[in-house]
Amino acid sequence: MATATLSSKYQLAIPKEIREKLKLSAGQQFTIIPKGHVIELVPIQLPQALRGSLKGANPEDYRDHKDRY
Repeated sequence: MATATLSSKYQLAIPKEIREKLKLSAGQQFTIIPKGHVIELVPIQLPQALRGSLKGANPEDYRDHKDRY
């Protein structure tokens, strides 16, 4: 298990094995979500990085306005 130490300036360094596994880069921004005694860091994806992620999606079975009550 990878660990990190909080510095005197309240900074954390993400271990190399985690950075490589998640393909993080310098300057990457995160959303910080506190959950009780746990801190969750979620990388923010730029809209350009999501381009093409829905390629090939079939919109045939999507619910239409006429299906609503």
